[in-house]
Amino acid sequence: MKTLLVEDDFVSRKIMLTYLSRQVECECDVACNGSEALEAFMLAIEAGKPYDLIMLDIMMPEMNGQEVLKRIRIIEEAHGLATTKIVMTTALKDSGNIMTAFKNQCEGYLVKPIKFNKVQELLRELKLKV
Repeated sequence: MKTLLVEDDFVSRKIMLTYLSRQVECECDVACNGSEALEAFMLAIEAGKPYDLIMLDIMMPEMNGQEVLKRIRIIEEAHGLATTKIVMTTALKDSGNIMTAFKNQCEGYLVKPIKFNKVQELLRELKLKV
């Protein structure tokens, strides 16, 4: 499973990397902001090795996760690509952010602090558990 973890907070990034590394054969790239996330996404597409999963934080510098999600979906549609499974990870649990994320076609939403069993459960639901 090829994954892109987009997280600006060092501690949250370290925890999520630990969780994802527990998954068998999980190759994980990291981006620290929205601009890096879009760059990594495009590089993966150009290399013919798109991501299976993007774990995307909402509150980030330069470009927030909601905007990154919208832009990824526009790029996928413009290029006729299958949609990448995108899970929003955030401390924001208000209904407005949740509704916006699902409106922009995310497949999941995890509220911090994120527990390992929640990640496992969501990966199973998305049929990404290896």
